[in-house]
Amino acid sequence: QIKTSWADTMIILLDLNGTIATDGKIKEGVKERLAILKEKAEIYILSADTFGTLNDIANDLNVKGMKVDREKYGSEKIAKLKILEELKKLNPDKKIIAIGNGNNDELLLKNADLGICVIGDEGAWSKTILSSDIVVKDINDALDLLLNENRLKATIRD
Repeated sequence: QIKTSWADTMIILLDLNGTIATDGKIKEGVKERLAILKEKAEIYILSADTFGTLNDIANDLNVKGMKVDREKYGSEKIAKLKILEELKKLNPDKKIIAIGNGNNDELLLKNADLGICVIGDEGAWSKTILSSDIVVKDINDALDLLLNENRLKATIRD
């Protein structure tokens, strides 16, 4: 089978709170965009699940939820990095795109094949911004880049 797009070979890792949700509520437009993207990519939501909503949100969005085990690794930042490393090992032919905003997303975005920092309503950690390949103002802008390959190419070309 011939691949029609680079998107056919990607995994998308999304931070939950501050990135796709504000105050525990999924941002408007995210569900619709993810419904289109999940036909092209594996999508995971990463969260420490502080509010106990990860499974409900993942089910509602019809994507995979992954609880981040910060106790095992000493910090959420390292735990997210370990998830990324494991997914890279299990999927060597896939590109991994990570989208986040907080301090705990810094290493994830830095080590992903493409790291996108979302400033959003909560703002973004300055070191996470500097560790990212792309910075956008809103999660829907990040997802639109993935849905519109030409926008993404225009942003990252040299």
